[in-house]
Amino acid sequence: MLMKADPSSQLTPATPEDEGVPVSVKIRERVLAARKRFHSNDNIAEFIEPGELEKLLDEVEEKMQAVLDSMVIDTTNDHNTADTARRVAKMYLNEVFRGRYVKAPPITEFPNAEHLNELMIVGPITVRSACSHHLCPVIGKLWIGVMPNEHTNVIGLSKYARLAEWIMGRPQIQEEAVVQLADLIMERTQPDGLALVMEARHYCMAWRGVKDLDSKMINSVMRGAFLKDAALRREFLALIPQKG
Repeated sequence: MLMKADPSSQLTPATPEDEGVPVSVKIRERVLAARKRFHSNDNIAEFIEPGELEKLLDEVEEKMQAVLDSMVIDTTNDHNTADTARRVAKMYLNEVFRGRYVKAPPITEFPNAEHLNELMIVGPITVRSACSHHLCPVIGKLWIGVMPNEHTNVIGLSKYARLAEWIMGRPQIQEEAVVQLADLIMERTQPDGLALVMEARHYCMAWRGVKDLDSKMINSVMRGAFLKDAALRREFLALIPQKG
């Protein structure tokens, strides 16, 4: 879910009473005051002040160390896990869940000078996410079909990958992630039609549970012309390379 700023909620400077309050609590209070949602697949960048992400990293490291301690892992004498808490904290905040904590990437737009309105397909884009149930990797491919509007701007091809990376960099389920990405692209580019197909392997199923290494999930979202025009939909699906 994209979260828009609430004019009635302003970030306030720190006061002496704030000393000793965990930064996660401060951020949470701002989100609650703005009556915004902060589910695992939401972006909360607008509620994070400069310098707080570094403090949040320290806080996550401390709590991750407590998890390792509770699992009876001797991180003091085990050279393999001595810095694991810090590494995991950095991985979560700066890499795999980065899409929660940073603003959307800037998008370069170009005038549709030639009034293009023919099918364009971008992909396969490699996507990396994590399931919100077990925080296990979700890794796969994404194809994006666009029917540009001849009167609106177009964006560079690489920007579709940037937007996908931003949306996928959060704990979530695949079905919601694809819808979220479709909403974002529709908002940014206002095409006549949009189609997304995602195929991914879920390691919460391959690494644990039934331990099925071969199963994948494939789902699609169709908007605008792709939803109304069966022939256009068939053309898009036919042009996607054989998945599997």
